[in-house]
Amino acid sequence: MEIGLKYIAAAIMLGFAGVGTAIGFGLLGGRFLEGAARQPEMVPMLQTKMFIVAGLLDAFSVIAVAIGLYLVFS
Repeated sequence: MEIGLKYIAAAIMLGFAGVGTAIGFGLLGGRFLEGAARQPEMVPMLQTKMFIVAGLLDAFSVIAVAIGLYLVFS
Protein backbone atom coordinates (compact mmCIF):
# COMPACT_ATOMS: atom_id res chain seq x y z
CA MET A 1 0.00 0.00 0.00
CA GLU A 2 1.35 3.36 -0.94
CA ILE A 3 2.38 5.58 1.97
CA GLY A 4 0.29 8.54 0.79
CA LEU A 5 -2.87 6.45 0.75
CA LYS A 6 -2.26 5.46 4.38
CA TYR A 7 -2.17 9.10 5.41
CA ILE A 8 -5.31 9.88 3.44
CA ALA A 9 -7.15 6.92 4.97
CA ALA A 10 -6.09 7.92 8.49
CA ALA A 11 -7.12 11.54 7.89
CA ILE A 12 -10.54 10.52 6.57
CA MET A 13 -11.03 8.17 9.51
CA LEU A 14 -10.14 10.86 12.03
CA GLY A 15 -12.30 13.42 10.26
CA PHE A 16 -15.37 11.21 10.27
CA ALA A 17 -14.77 10.28 13.90
CA GLY A 18 -14.57 13.94 14.85
CA VAL A 19 -17.69 14.87 12.90
CA GLY A 20 -19.63 11.93 14.30
CA THR A 21 -18.60 12.75 17.85
CA ALA A 22 -19.53 16.42 17.40
CA ILE A 23 -22.96 15.54 16.02
CA GLY A 24 -23.47 13.04 18.84
CA PHE A 25 -22.56 15.58 21.52
CA GLY A 26 -24.86 18.15 19.93
CA LEU A 27 -27.80 15.77 19.92
CA LEU A 28 -27.01 14.53 23.42
CA GLY A 29 -26.82 18.02 24.90
CA GLY A 30 -29.99 19.14 23.17
CA ARG A 31 -31.97 16.13 24.31
CA PHE A 32 -30.65 16.48 27.84
CA LEU A 33 -31.79 20.09 28.00
CA GLU A 34 -35.20 19.14 26.59
CA GLY A 35 -35.61 16.42 29.19
CA ALA A 36 -34.45 18.69 32.01
CA ALA A 37 -36.87 21.41 30.91
CA ARG A 38 -39.80 18.99 30.75
CA GLN A 39 -39.12 17.19 34.04
CA PRO A 40 -36.74 19.09 36.33
CA GLU A 41 -37.02 16.44 39.06
CA MET A 42 -35.42 13.88 36.73
CA VAL A 43 -32.22 15.91 36.17
CA PRO A 44 -29.90 13.79 38.39
CA MET A 45 -30.90 10.56 36.62
CA LEU A 46 -30.71 12.17 33.18
CA GLN A 47 -27.33 13.68 33.99
CA THR A 48 -25.91 10.31 34.99
CA LYS A 49 -27.12 8.73 31.77
CA MET A 50 -25.84 11.68 29.76
CA PHE A 51 -22.33 11.27 31.18
CA ILE A 52 -22.36 7.53 30.40
CA VAL A 53 -23.31 8.20 26.79
CA ALA A 54 -20.75 11.03 26.58
CA GLY A 55 -18.07 8.57 27.68
CA LEU A 56 -19.14 6.15 24.96
CA LEU A 57 -19.00 8.95 22.37
CA ASP A 58 -15.49 9.84 23.49
CA ALA A 59 -14.47 6.20 23.35
CA PHE A 60 -15.54 6.09 19.70
CA SER A 61 -13.23 8.93 18.73
CA VAL A 62 -10.33 7.57 20.82
CA ILE A 63 -10.63 4.18 19.11
CA ALA A 64 -10.60 5.93 15.72
CA VAL A 65 -7.46 7.85 16.71
CA ALA A 66 -5.78 4.61 17.79
CA ILE A 67 -6.64 2.88 14.51
CA GLY A 68 -5.51 5.92 12.53
CA LEU A 69 -2.17 5.99 14.33
CA TYR A 70 -1.82 2.24 13.73
CA LEU A 71 -2.37 2.81 10.00
CA VAL A 72 0.15 5.65 9.85
CA PHE A 73 2.92 3.91 11.76
CA SER A 74 2.50 0.34 10.49
